[in-house]
Amino acid sequence: MMKHEHTSPPRSRRERPAKPALTRQGIIDAALAILREEGLHKVTMRRIADELDTGPASLYVYVRNTTDLHVQILDALLATVTEPLTVEGTWRDRVKQVLTRYTLVLFNYPEIARMTLTIHPSGPNYLALLEQLLALLKEGEMPDREAAWVVDLLLLYATAIAVEHSTRQTSSVAVDEDSALVAAITTVDTRVHPFIAQLGNELFSGNGPDRFAWSIDVLLSGALSTPRAATEQEKTDFIQEQ
Repeated sequence: MMKHEHTSPPRSRRERPAKPALTRQGIIDAALAILREEGLHKVTMRRIADELDTGPASLYVYVRNTTDLHVQILDALLATVTEPLTVEGTWRDRVKQVLTRYTLVLFNYPEIARMTLTIHPSGPNYLALLEQLLALLKEGEMPDREAAWVVDLLLLYATAIAVEHSTRQTSSVAVDEDSALVAAITTVDTRVHPFIAQLGNELFSGNGPDRFAWSIDVLLSGALSTPRAATEQEKTDFIQEQ
């Protein structure tokens, strides 16, 4: 007797669960997941599209290009930087806490840190960071003109520190390079480099956090005591007012 095999009838595509609607936030979330698991070099439109079960072309409705995508990733990472501050102290202490948070975010993502030196973020979390720093500078009675310029220096310095240390953290030759530098400075010819010889130990003194905090104080004190140069537009406006 012939045995009949029972097979399920073909299933209509209309009966399949609908895919979640594509959104900018969904794209960024997928990009962050790939970044954390595989690195920034794997965060491409095609890779994200595969993750979201869609075509790369559909992503461009929400993200202009790969650079825009990377900027959006950076902004998402900055969400933790502007959380309520926990430091009780002076306005300088709170500036240092904000910048330390910012540096640590970049330190955890070396590729993002390097990228941050060449892009100009403009997302909501970056603007919140900028607003928070400017408010603290105002609290410290820094003149508006100087505050408007030093905030750029503060972020640039913090970014550069993150780039240097995060990159060297993953470098296979960093330890050897550091040892070579220490050896070169501590054995320098005092007749050729008398000041290096005199300050050799001081050049390597202090830990990272202490040096970072001191550097922020230098920038803040410098901005408070150094009037900003007038811009060309300000010079023109002054002449026209005379």
